[in-house]
Amino acid sequence: MLYYILKIFVTVMLIVLVSELSKRSTFIGAILASAPLISVVAMIWLYIETKDTSKINELSNGIFWLILPSLALFVSLPLLLRYGLNFYISMGISICITILCYWAIVCLLDHYGIKL
Repeated sequence: MLYYILKIFVTVMLIVLVSELSKRSTFIGAILASAPLISVVAMIWLYIETKDTSKINELSNGIFWLILPSLALFVSLPLLLRYGLNFYISMGISICITILCYWAIVCLLDHYGIKL
């Protein structure tokens, strides 16, 4: 139980760190947020728990293929905000666009025999 509390604490602290640093400098916040911190932490937790490098390989491969559709959020959100849409509406639309992009890439990869 203590291990899970530690996992939650470390993971939450990374998110809080990005949020707090972004208040002071959006550039520093962007650097931290764009770094694959969550991916690295997830791989570390997975390795500690399983010692299975094939699972790390699969996770890393999946992350690689799914980065491209995740970028849709970072393209659509600023555009929608620039056009004056409310933040929450813009975020909702951007999330929907991102979900559609995830679906499209998964279908495309499946068509070419790449299983995630």
